[in-house]
Amino acid sequence: MALPLAFFAIFFAWPVAAIVGRGIRTGTGWQFGRIGEVLTRPDIAGVLWFTTWQALASTALTLLIALPGAYVFARFEFPGKQLLRAVVTVPFVLPTVVVGTAFLALLGRGGMLDELWGVRLDTTVWAILLAHVFFNYAVVVRTVGGLWSQLDPRQEEAARVLGAGRFGAWRRVTLPALGPAVAAAALMVFLFTFTSFGVVQILGGPGYATLEVEVYRQTAQLLDLPTAAVLTLVQFAAVGAILAVHAVTVRRRETALRLVDPARTAHRPAGPGQWALLGGVLLTVLLLIVLPLGVLVERSFDAPGGHGTDFYRALQSADGGTFLVPPLEAVWNSLRYALAATGIALLIGGLAAAALTRRAGRLVRGFDALLMLPLGVSAVTVGFGFLITLDEPPLDLRTSWILVPLAQALVGVPFVVRTMLPVLRAVDGRLREAAATLGASPLRAWREVDLPMVRRALLIAAGFAFAVSLGEFGATVFIARPDRPTLPVAVARLLGRAGELNYGQAMALSTILMGVCAVSLLVLERLRPERSGEF
Repeated sequence: MALPLAFFAIFFAWPVAAIVGRGIRTGTGWQFGRIGEVLTRPDIAGVLWFTTWQALASTALTLLIALPGAYVFARFEFPGKQLLRAVVTVPFVLPTVVVGTAFLALLGRGGMLDELWGVRLDTTVWAILLAHVFFNYAVVVRTVGGLWSQLDPRQEEAARVLGAGRFGAWRRVTLPALGPAVAAAALMVFLFTFTSFGVVQILGGPGYATLEVEVYRQTAQLLDLPTAAVLTLVQFAAVGAILAVHAVTVRRRETALRLVDPARTAHRPAGPGQWALLGGVLLTVLLLIVLPLGVLVERSFDAPGGHGTDFYRALQSADGGTFLVPPLEAVWNSLRYALAATGIALLIGGLAAAALTRRAGRLVRGFDALLMLPLGVSAVTVGFGFLITLDEPPLDLRTSWILVPLAQALVGVPFVVRTMLPVLRAVDGRLREAAATLGASPLRAWREVDLPMVRRALLIAAGFAFAVSLGEFGATVFIARPDRPTLPVAVARLLGRAGELNYGQAMALSTILMGVCAVSLLVLERLRPERSGEF
């Protein structure tokens, strides 16, 4: 546990504490009165209100739309199910910048709906809410559907034999059993939408800002560190409360139920009602997920002279002046950074998961919650904190290439831990004890006993870490060098400049990034065991 703790202390706690300290501390001491001053400002109160209610609305809308999909994936067998599962998961690992770009191409000025029917939602709340549902649909499907597929259907059948109607049996038997999973999914969706950055930055315009967007504006544009520090503290407190409740719901989900093999619960749809439900879910996936991604691809080929590869060819040149290097260099930069970040995340996350498996107690549960904090704490704060803390010996990394993978690994570690932890807990500890009795060292026991059993989960963890590292934006927007931009940073810069060429190149880069993520998810679905963690 020592190495993961040291990693998080140096590359997470220290940068965040440095930003907060610079914001609310002066030469005369701590200025805690600034917290009240900032929070009572009308503009900041508006940001807090919008952040909270849009997260609540996004969570409710996501549950409403995704729960039928969770049931279909849990209970039905149909051709193409594995491919469809990968399709609905692609948005979750896409960078938020790409998600915003996709909905901008669909709903924005000059977007498909604007051209066909004059419908334009680029600066409205509905565009933001729909983008959040698009992004978090897979969270509900995987979290709730994973548990639903393991619930014994005979319990509900027994209630119906005793006279309960179909809905009554579901409400009294299945819904209480699903409660912890639904609560866990809702909390994760709320967390991701409460801290939303790229989607709101692109779709919201100047009239809408979440805490994360406002932290970026106060830090990068206004250089108002006191206000940014207060907002970071507010977000930190909110995220801590959400993760504490989430930890309780996860423990209830893991210990409260007796589960069965998912293969015993899935069946082909039977009857008009079930076929209609399957058709409705397929239509939802088509309109909500496939259509925005398809429009994104179409816009990347929609050149001024007609459909072609003009925008892709333009990525090979730096003549546009947006970058010091051709935008295509961002692809190779991102791949190299993501591979390095994946290695770091596997090392730190694997050691952390092993420590959590073999120890128990409040300290360990606290460490488990700590590992999830990078998913919710302001990545903008972390990235800016890197610049002001890692700039002198013995850790003078501000000009080093490793700074970007370190920031990306912070986001990848929680996925590694959550993927590896359930599998490691399923390994019989008596096997390790037998290996130790026969003289095996702890390292050899892990290599001979644990590794063969968790190899597939390790590959899945690596895939998720690679995908989320590839798309990390909040921190890398500060620390990526101008001559070594990453794909999300390149997309954001292109969208921030006027001109059809810049817009087309942004669509082309987004399509490339989406393709890489989609291939990664398809490979993961081929490897996916029945129990491969929360994600």
